[in-house]
Amino acid sequence: MKNAKCRQCRSAGEKLFLKGDRCFSVKCSIIKRNYGPGLHGQARKRMPSEYGVRLKEKQKMRRIYNISEKQFRKYFRKANQKQENTGSALVQILETRLDNVIFRSGLAKSRSQARQMTTHSFFKINNRKIDIPSFSVKPGDLIEIKQNKKNTVLIQDLKENLKSAKPASWLNFDKKQLNIKILNLPIPEQIDHKVNLQLVVEYYSK
Repeated sequence: MKNAKCRQCRSAGEKLFLKGDRCFSVKCSIIKRNYGPGLHGQARKRMPSEYGVRLKEKQKMRRIYNISEKQFRKYFRKANQKQENTGSALVQILETRLDNVIFRSGLAKSRSQARQMTTHSFFKINNRKIDIPSFSVKPGDLIEIKQNKKNTVLIQDLKENLKSAKPASWLNFDKKQLNIKILNLPIPEQIDHKVNLQLVVEYYSK
C-alpha cells in the first residue's frame, strides 16, 4: 500500500520518520490527519489497557526499525540471553544493523532507502562486499561505498542531504570520502526516537 507507512505513524500517534523527506514536509500525514487510521479513527478515545500500552510501544519500536514481528521477537530473545540489561542489549542489536547504520550516518533519507541501497550492493565493510541489511556491525568496522556506486545518480543526489546530516555520536562519518567508522556500541540514550524500553521488555515477558 502506497500510504502504509503513513498509517503506521498515525497508529502510533507520532512521527516515526519512515518516509524520508515527506516526514519533514506539510504532506506528512500526522500534520494533515493527526488521528488513528480507519473509518472510526477520530472516534478512538478509549483508554488503552496495560497490554494495549505495551503492545503499542512494541509496535512503535518494531516499525521504526522496519522489521517483521518474527525478526523483532528473535532479536528480543537474543537480547534477553545477554548478561546486560535486556533493553540496552535490544537497542544495540537494532542500532548496529547495517541498514540502520547507513540511515543514522545521514547517508540515506530513511531506513527503507538504506535497506534498498544495501540489497543493491552499494556497500562494503572492511573491504568485503555486504548486501545483507540485517548484517551486524561492530566497533572498528569501516563501511564504504563501493567505487562503482559512487557516481550513481542516487549517491549524487544524496550528497545534498549530507550537508545538513548529523551522524549519530557513536559513528564517525567522513562526508568527503563517504565512509563510516563504528566508534563504539550505542546506548539507549543515543537512539533517534523516544521509546519506553521497559514497556517493550514487559510485553515479551508477560
